[in-house]
Amino acid sequence: MKVCFICVEIFAWSKYGGFGRATRMIGRELVRRGIEVSAVVPRRRGQREVEQLDGIQVLSFAPEWPFTMTRLVRQCDADIYHSENPSLGTYLAQRALPARKHVVTFRDPKEFRDWMIELRKPSASRLQVLLNWLYEDSLLVHSSMRKMDGVYATAPSINPKLKRKFGFDRDLELLATPVSLNGEVVKASCPTVCFIGRWDRRKRPEFFFELAREFPNVEFLAVGRSNSKAWEDKLRNRYGNISNLKLLGFLDQFRSAELQEILGRSWILVSTAAREGLPTVFLEALANKCAILSHVNPDQIAERFGYHAHADDFKKGLETLLKQGTWRQKGQGGYEYIRDTYELDSVIDKHIAVYQSLVNSN
Repeated sequence: MKVCFICVEIFAWSKYGGFGRATRMIGRELVRRGIEVSAVVPRRRGQREVEQLDGIQVLSFAPEWPFTMTRLVRQCDADIYHSENPSLGTYLAQRALPARKHVVTFRDPKEFRDWMIELRKPSASRLQVLLNWLYEDSLLVHSSMRKMDGVYATAPSINPKLKRKFGFDRDLELLATPVSLNGEVVKASCPTVCFIGRWDRRKRPEFFFELAREFPNVEFLAVGRSNSKAWEDKLRNRYGNISNLKLLGFLDQFRSAELQEILGRSWILVSTAAREGLPTVFLEALANKCAILSHVNPDQIAERFGYHAHADDFKKGLETLLKQGTWRQKGQGGYEYIRDTYELDSVIDKHIAVYQSLVNSN
C-alpha cells in the first residue's frame, strides 16, 4: 500500500507547526510498519524538490506556483491521498487522480472570525494571511469536500464548526493525532512551567513572560521562536533580563530529546494563544502529566485537566494550579485521557485500518 500526504508543511526546512509535526509523525510510523509513504508540500528555504525524511519521500513545489503540484501528485502514484487539513492540494489531487482514494483529516478549520483574528495578529504579514486564506478556503477546496472518500476530525470540538462550514449532517469520526506516552515522568523539584510554540502575535507569548514577573519563585521555560525576527528581538529585549525566565529558542523534537525533557520536568504547560484548534502540544504535555493553563479550551481540555483562563486570568489560573498540588491531579487525569484516546500505536493502527478499508473497497 502507498500513501501520499498533502499538507502545508512537514516539520522541517524552517517550517515548524502542528500540522507538520503530526504529518511527519504519522508518516514515520507508517514507514516503520512497512508502508510506502510520500508527501507533497510547499518548498521551503533550503529544501530540494525531492528529499528523504524519516523514510518519507518528500516532494515539494514552489509556493508561488501551486498548480504545479499536480505533476508531483501523479508522480507519487499512491493508493491513498491523505490531506492533513484541506487545501488547494486536496482539490488538485482529486482532480488529477479521481479513481484513487482521497481522505482528509480536519485539524483547524477556520471560519470568518478565525481569519479575522489571523489578520489582526499575523504571524508574518497580512498578505500572507490572505494568501493562506485563498489556498486553504477557496471554492475549489470546498467543492472537493463533497467528493472525499473519507472525512475525519482530530477533535470532537471542531464538529460544530465543520457542520456550519461544510454542511456535514453528522459528527465526523475521530482520526486522532498520535502521541507517545512518557512512561518515566520525573517532575522538577521546584515549580516549573513552560510555553512551547511560535512567539508570534496571535500566540501572545508576552502574557507568559509577564507571568514570570508575577511569580519569581517559579521557573519559566519558553521554547519557540517568531516568524518575525523584529518581533522576536523586541520580545527578547523586553523580557530577556527576567531572572526566572529562560528563553530557549526553537528545539527540534525529531532531532533531540530536549523538548521531551522540558515537558517531563514541567508541572504546567501555559498556552496564551488567542485562537487555536486542538494544539498538538496540549496532547504532548498531557502525555507528560503536565496540567494545562490556557485561554482556549478545545474539548474542554483546559477545564478538565488544568485551568481555563477564558478571561486571560492567567495569574489566578497559575495560583489555582500550584495550590496544594492541584496541577499534579490534573496532569494525571490528562495522562490517562491521552492513554485512552491518542496513544501512538493505537492511533497508527486506526490510520492503517482506514486505509486498508478504502483500498479493499475497490
